[in-house]
Amino acid sequence: MDFIDLKSQYQALRADINSRIQTVLDHGQYIMGPEVAQLEQTLATFTGARHCITVSSGTEALVISLMALGIGRGDEVITTPFSFIATAEAIVLLGATPVFADIDPATCNLDPARLEEKITERTRAIMPVSLYGQCADMDAINAVAYRHGLTVIEDAAQSFGATYQGRKSCNLSRIGCTSFFPSKPLGCYGDGGAIFTSDDELAGAMREIRVHGQSRRYVHTRIGVGGRMDTLQCAIVLAKLERFEWELEQRAAIGAAYDALLSGKVGLVARARDRTSVFAQYTVVLEERERVQAVLHQAGIPTAVHYPVPMHMQPAYQQWCTPEDAPVALKMAGQVLSLPMGPYMALESVQTVAATLLRAVGATVPGTRSFQALA
Repeated sequence: MDFIDLKSQYQALRADINSRIQTVLDHGQYIMGPEVAQLEQTLATFTGARHCITVSSGTEALVISLMALGIGRGDEVITTPFSFIATAEAIVLLGATPVFADIDPATCNLDPARLEEKITERTRAIMPVSLYGQCADMDAINAVAYRHGLTVIEDAAQSFGATYQGRKSCNLSRIGCTSFFPSKPLGCYGDGGAIFTSDDELAGAMREIRVHGQSRRYVHTRIGVGGRMDTLQCAIVLAKLERFEWELEQRAAIGAAYDALLSGKVGLVARARDRTSVFAQYTVVLEERERVQAVLHQAGIPTAVHYPVPMHMQPAYQQWCTPEDAPVALKMAGQVLSLPMGPYMALESVQTVAATLLRAVGATVPGTRSFQALA
């Protein structure tokens, strides 16, 4: 069993992916070829944002966004301590200071109620992460930001395709960023990412920054980076978009099957009623995680922990924080466990995973009839 089955996805899309790659090989425009603009327009339309700027990775999307805002040394950016390190890394790379606000224990997303206590005269932005495929409470976060004149950057690396109160992730704040890392809900075959905004001035700055700060060839009007997403990766994402809506439906079905089998027997990361999840991960909460994980591993079931060490406890980041800054994040880091998930996962595999997990925690395993009702 695969934790994420990318091979079946390729087999389903093989003809279109190969055709689009061959088109790029034939025209030879490997950097900023026509597929780049085509993908940007398609993704902007999908989210409802006015602009999409493709970039070389999800991390670079965050860095370029911060650069476009002029954030740097002496500034502070509030973010979650419970995510992949890239979120805080982007802040530190520009000389700014990451400030960690604790998470909601139900959803594991940034808790809006913990934001204002972290705001100082040096705060410039808030960067929530839409974790496990579900958006943070963006309206509440935006409201805090508005009161204090701050910009919100949604780190939507795990949530592209999710909705919040009927609106698409990446178009819920002034800036949204996503990743096309292969394991993401919409992934390429290497690194890639995108920035979304409806602010024309910011979009112009971001486009210049991603090509070494050029306003036109060899005229550098600002400090920039080499942050372009290459044409081949854009072509692959275009091919995957043909099946993306179907894949989102399948992810929802697999998530619902897990819910039906595990709810009330195992702790689950909660999902709010006003939003959808794209299930970048399906995550449970366990008191005896290591023991249960070992049982699953022995049964041939792969698992992962997202994330075992919160950012405020990472050795490289402890100069900016203390363990007391985020006790909820620290607790959840010791209890969360992600199970196999993906649009090509068979319902029979869901049953196998769920049954093995339930036996490991001493819970009742549903009968065959209960599972057949899910199909």
